[in-house]
Amino acid sequence: MERWALVSGLCGDLDLYEQIQSDLKRKNGIAHLFVLGDMVSPDRNCNALLTRLRQPKRGDFQPNCIYGWWEEQLLAGHGYRGDQKPEALDGDHDPTTFEKLRAAVSQDHLNWLASLQFGFVELDCGLIHGSSADVGDCLLETTSPLILLDRLTRLDVNRLFTARSGRQFRLQLTGGQIQSKVIDPAGEASQEHTVPKRSVIGIGSGANYTLYDPASDHIEFLSASGGSGPSKLGFG
Repeated sequence: MERWALVSGLCGDLDLYEQIQSDLKRKNGIAHLFVLGDMVSPDRNCNALLTRLRQPKRGDFQPNCIYGWWEEQLLAGHGYRGDQKPEALDGDHDPTTFEKLRAAVSQDHLNWLASLQFGFVELDCGLIHGSSADVGDCLLETTSPLILLDRLTRLDVNRLFTARSGRQFRLQLTGGQIQSKVIDPAGEASQEHTVPKRSVIGIGSGANYTLYDPASDHIEFLSASGGSGPSKLGFG
């Protein structure tokens, strides 16, 4: 049994990361650690955590990192995303949010953050901070099954792991059929597509993380405090 550990929303908290590493060492069969973004935030100095992620200690599970929404804001603000501007400067965020984010991360880490991938595809699983549509796409238990199917289809995967909502859940698309009609100069044609059974999994954020066994498709929602996270299952 080779299990994956999926973590997000560390937000510069090295102590939390240490606790998660300690927890994982007490688990059996952990083979890979995936950190699905939001390693930084404007709320604390993030440099110690980023240094640890880049230079793991002996005995650490090697972190496989992708960028999240906060990394995207930071990189956009530093010009790594062309003309794109950070969303943190707009909407509900305090006007000083980006200034705090810039101060929280040394420029020495920017090239490494810019080198991270949008997501991973492992076996038949997609691992992304938001979704295949956008890093900020927030999938929830209440998201329409058609939207979930679209996000899965874009990656051609059967399981999509997402972190943006910060929630822990598993939604199962239990199969079915999609019927479509196409009218063109040659006439009308009908098509019928079988939808396979697929899942969208929210891995949680911060202290709440997820273990996954790809061989058995078993998911375990946990908390770094030592207990089980809130388990939610849904069907669409």
